[in-house]
Amino acid sequence: MAEIIQRDGTWAFDGTTVRITPGLHRSVALLRQTYGEISVPLTALAGVAYEPERKRGRLRLTLREAADPLLQATGGRLPDTADPYRLAVDADRSGVAEYVAEEIRQALLLEQLPDGPAESYLVSGPAVPVSVRSSDGTVSFDGSRIRIDWSDTSDRVKRATGPRVIALGDLDGVDWVPNSGYEDGFLRFVTKGSTPLAKLPPEKDSYALDLWGNARKDLLTALVAAAVTARLPHPSLPRDALPVPGGPSRADHDVLLRRLRDLGELHRDGVLTDEEFTMTKRVVLRDFR
Repeated sequence: MAEIIQRDGTWAFDGTTVRITPGLHRSVALLRQTYGEISVPLTALAGVAYEPERKRGRLRLTLREAADPLLQATGGRLPDTADPYRLAVDADRSGVAEYVAEEIRQALLLEQLPDGPAESYLVSGPAVPVSVRSSDGTVSFDGSRIRIDWSDTSDRVKRATGPRVIALGDLDGVDWVPNSGYEDGFLRFVTKGSTPLAKLPPEKDSYALDLWGNARKDLLTALVAAAVTARLPHPSLPRDALPVPGGPSRADHDVLLRRLRDLGELHRDGVLTDEEFTMTKRVVLRDFR
């Protein structure tokens, strides 16, 4: 067993799996602490490196392309401090870090594993159900459906449409961009048949969370993006690998009528402008199809 324990976290390698446990110190990113322990099989790894620095070095795992749903969903946009595959190492523990890296490197050489893109997700991703409260609302995923409940500060168009519920089978993908503190981010659920030109700005799009508040907490939406991505067809498979759900039920029809009546009242009361009413009604009707 090769193991290194640091304030930033613990890496333990038993010859087949790297177990990554985040540290509990307040300096450790909230996303890593919330995600918890990650088991990375040797088959998911492309390489490992130790990068020494004067005060603190860094252990870094490189995963094969499309092996991990978190990296797939975030597309390299995670800040270094929130990346679970990087470990800050005190200078006096550099020898241990080198040893752990060499043990992993030797195992990769001995096994002669493929280093190309993975054909399935080899890391399981975040467990479900998962729920995150962001600046724009609360997004939850139970493994089959996504639900977004808007906050009081969400755009009134979003609040007028009511909670957004999206079946996994209706999804084509997930777009995630973090809130950097200088620029807003977003978590957008891309439905089948939608086109890039039809996308509304995140603050108006009821399929998107506009991330503009606490950047540290908004990063947690990456866990929802990863959990959803893990259950969508793998990039190596056809995009239509999941069956499309059946048509709307009677209960769905009643919800639609009630929602349209509510929108009509908001329009008559002057809460929604003509443009907002038309756009919101179009979104509601599109969801019903």
